[in-house]
Amino acid sequence: MQVTHLKTKLAIAVAATLMTVSCASTEQGSAQPTERATTEYQAQAQQTGPRSETSTLTLERIMADQDWVARSPESAYWSYDGSQILFERKRQGSPMRDLYVRDLTADGNGERVALAQLHGYAHPDAVVNDDQSMHAYVFENNIFVRDLRSGELSQLTGDAHSKTALQFLHDGRLSYRVENRLVAIEPASGRRQTLLTLAFSDEPEATQEPADLIAEEEMELMEYNQIQRRQRTERFEHQQQLAAQNSTLAPQPFYMGEGMELVDLSLSPAGDKAIVVITEPQSWRADGDLMPRYVTETGRIQNQDVRRRVADAEPVEHQMYVLDLNSGAKQALGFDSLPGFDEDVLASVREENYAARGENYRSERKPRAINLMAAWSAPQGNINWNHDGSQVAVMLRAWDNKDRWIATVDFDNARLVSQHRLHDEAWINRDYNDFDWVPGQNALWYGSEEDGYGHLYVRNLNSGRSRQLTQGQYVVNNVVSGQDGDYLYYTANQPHPGVYEVYRVAISSGDIEQLTDLGGINTFALSPDESQLLITHSTAVQPHELYLQELGSSNAERLTHTVSDEFNSIPWKKGDIVAVPSSHVDEPIYSRVYLPDDFDPNQAEGYPAVVFIHGAGYLQNAHSGWSNYSREFMFHNMLTQQGYVVLDLDFRGSKGYGRDWRTAVYRQMGTPEVEDLVDVVSWMGDQVNVDTSRVGTYGGSYGGFLTFMSLFKEPDLFQAGAALRPVTDWAHYNTGYTSNILNLPQDDMIAYRRSSPIYFAEQYQNTPLLISAPMVDDNVFFQDSVRLVQRLIELEKENFETAIFPVEPHGFVQPSSWLNQYRRIHKLFESNLK
Repeated sequence: MQVTHLKTKLAIAVAATLMTVSCASTEQGSAQPTERATTEYQAQAQQTGPRSETSTLTLERIMADQDWVARSPESAYWSYDGSQILFERKRQGSPMRDLYVRDLTADGNGERVALAQLHGYAHPDAVVNDDQSMHAYVFENNIFVRDLRSGELSQLTGDAHSKTALQFLHDGRLSYRVENRLVAIEPASGRRQTLLTLAFSDEPEATQEPADLIAEEEMELMEYNQIQRRQRTERFEHQQQLAAQNSTLAPQPFYMGEGMELVDLSLSPAGDKAIVVITEPQSWRADGDLMPRYVTETGRIQNQDVRRRVADAEPVEHQMYVLDLNSGAKQALGFDSLPGFDEDVLASVREENYAARGENYRSERKPRAINLMAAWSAPQGNINWNHDGSQVAVMLRAWDNKDRWIATVDFDNARLVSQHRLHDEAWINRDYNDFDWVPGQNALWYGSEEDGYGHLYVRNLNSGRSRQLTQGQYVVNNVVSGQDGDYLYYTANQPHPGVYEVYRVAISSGDIEQLTDLGGINTFALSPDESQLLITHSTAVQPHELYLQELGSSNAERLTHTVSDEFNSIPWKKGDIVAVPSSHVDEPIYSRVYLPDDFDPNQAEGYPAVVFIHGAGYLQNAHSGWSNYSREFMFHNMLTQQGYVVLDLDFRGSKGYGRDWRTAVYRQMGTPEVEDLVDVVSWMGDQVNVDTSRVGTYGGSYGGFLTFMSLFKEPDLFQAGAALRPVTDWAHYNTGYTSNILNLPQDDMIAYRRSSPIYFAEQYQNTPLLISAPMVDDNVFFQDSVRLVQRLIELEKENFETAIFPVEPHGFVQPSSWLNQYRRIHKLFESNLK
C-alpha cells in the first residue's frame, strides 16, 4: 500500500476531461460528478449577475461574531420514546449552549429547555437494561432512571461525586465508577454495594522482615518486640479472615502497586469480572516550561503550564489485568501473545539515522511498549464486553504507532488471543478503527484500513475467519450497530470524495443500501425504534440544519431553519470541486475553485489568485458540506468580488482519500504537499486564466507550516504568503500527532530536519511574508514563530513582518483579532498581487 510514483510527469489536464462536483447541491438531490469545460466556468460567472450593494462583502461583516450567520443545531439526539428531537444551540452573543426540544409534529426550531428541567432530557448517552424497560444516565454527577413504559423519572443519587462507566448488570442493578471504586445500586431501593476497590499501593503485610543486622538482633534480644510482632500478626490475620468470610463487608481492595495510576476500568455486565488497565504516571506538562499571559485581569504576568514536546517524549506502557470479583484473584494479561509484539519495526529508520551519524545500528527483538488504544470516537471505550459478559474484546496499539491489535481474553489461561492485527509501515490511523460485538453472535465487527481505505469487516470467532463488508475507493465512518445485529449503519463518501451520505450494510449478506440522497455532508442519529434517521445536513453554502427521514423513504423533511435571513440574502459562490491532475501520483488533487465575478477565460491579462492551505494536515476541506473554515469561505467569496481566483486544495496527507494519500507525508512533511501546490498553481494558469506570476497563499497551523515550506522550497511559486499560528519546528510539537508521522526525534532526526521550516530558512528569497502569531497558543507555541523570526534575522532576510495577538489561543476567539489578522492578509495580497 505504497503511494505510486509515476516515472514521467502527467500532463496538466485539459479542462474537458476533469471530473467535478457541484459544492452547492440543492436541499433535495445529491451532487453528481460532471465533466466541465473551461467555457462552463464562464457560464457560471455570467449566471451570477451583478451584485447589489448589500451583497458586497466586507471584512468587518465577515469577521464579526458568527451569530449573524447562524446558530445551527449541534449534538442532536432523540428523546427516549422517539417523539421529540433534542439539540444544542449557541446562545445569542455568548459561547454558552442551550438545549432545545422539538416535537416531531411541531413547527419551528423548538423550545429552549428550562434549566430546572434539564435533568429530564440529559439522556443522549443513556444505558438500557436487558428487557428494554428502563434506561439510566448521569446528569451533573447524579444518576437518573426512567421507566420507558410509563415515562416516570427517578433520581437515584444526590451527591457531588463524579460518576462514570454507568451500565446495567444482568441482575438488574446499575454499576458505576467513583474514582477507583465500582459501585452497584438497586434502582428500586437505592441500596448500594461496593463491588470493587483499587488501591494504588503495595499489598500490606502483617510483619516485615528486619531491615538490617541491628533490627535482627533487637528482635532476638527483646521479648517485648516478639510479643508486639505476634499480636500484630494475629490482628492482621483476623481481619483478613473476617473480610473473606463475611459477605456484608466491602470486599478487600485489589492492590495495583505503589506509584501506578488508572487508565481504564471495565466491569462485565455479569458483575463477576473486570478488566483494569494501569500505567506509571507521566505528566503531560513540560518540566520547567511555561507560557506567559501578558493581558490579565490582575495587570500582572501570569504563567501557564504547557504540554510536553515530542522531543521530550518517553515511551508509555500499559499493564492489563483480569480481576475476579468472586475469588479476589488478580491475573496479569501479558502482551507477548500478540503477533509482532517484539518486532523492531523501526529497524530501517534507525539504520538510516545511525548511518548518517557514521554509526552502525544492531537490530534486536525486544518487547515493545503497548497501550490500550485511545477511544477517539467510541463512546463505550476500547474494552467491550459481549452481551452476557462471558467474553471481552480490547483494542491495543503499539506506542511506536505501527501496529493495532484487536484481542479477546482466554480467562482460563489469563491470556490475550489476537483476533486481528493491523500493521502499517507509516502509522496506524486514529480513525476507521471502531469495533464492537455483533449483537446475538460470537462475532466482532471492526473498521480497518488494511485494503487502503477505511472499511468494515466482521470476524466470526467460532470459525476464526474475517469477512469484508464494504469495499471501494471511499471511507466508512460514524458506525452504529442495529440492536438485533442485522445491520451496521454508517456514513461514507461513496458518491464522491466530497459527498457523505448515510448507508447500512446487512451483516449476514454484505448487501449495502444507500439511505440518504441529500448531497453535501450528512451525519445521523438512529431513532429508538430504528425506523427513522435524524440527519444533520449541510452544503457548501448552507450551515447545518436538521432533517428527518423514514427508513425506506427517499424524502427527507427539513425540521429546522436557523440560518439568518441576512446570510441567506447573499448570493454566495459555491465553488466547484475539481479533480486537478497530479504530476506525481495517479490520484487527482481535489480542490475547491472560486471564480471572480464576470470571469472571462479569454481575458488578455490573467487573474490574480490566492491558494488557501487548510490546517490540521489530516483534514478534508474540498468537500460539499459546510466548512470548518466558515470565515475563510466568506473571505474567499469577498476576494472573488474583487477579481481574484481562489483555490483551496486537499493536498496529500488530507483526510477522506484513503491510506496512501494519508501516509504520503510519512517522514517527509512538506514535500508531497508542496509538490501538490506546484500542480494546482500550474493548473490554474492553464485552465482558469490565472497569471501565475501573481499568486499568493495563506493558511493556519499546518497551513502556516506549508506556507513556509512552499515559500522556502519553491521560492518562485508564490508572490506573497501569510503563515498563521504556524509550526516551524516539529520537534517542538506534541507527541501524539508528530510521532505518528515523523517517529521520535531520537529515532529519526532525519525526518524532522527534512520536515521543519526552520531548517530551510536559508532558502527564503524575501517573498513578502506575514507571520501571524497568537501569544497564548497552547497548541502551536508562540515560541515557534519567535525562533523562526530570530533565524530570519540572523540570516539577514527582508520583507517579512510579524503580527502578534496577545490574548488569542490557537483558534482565534475575539472578532477584533479576526478582523485585524485578515486586514493584514488582505493588504498583503492587494499590495503584491494586483
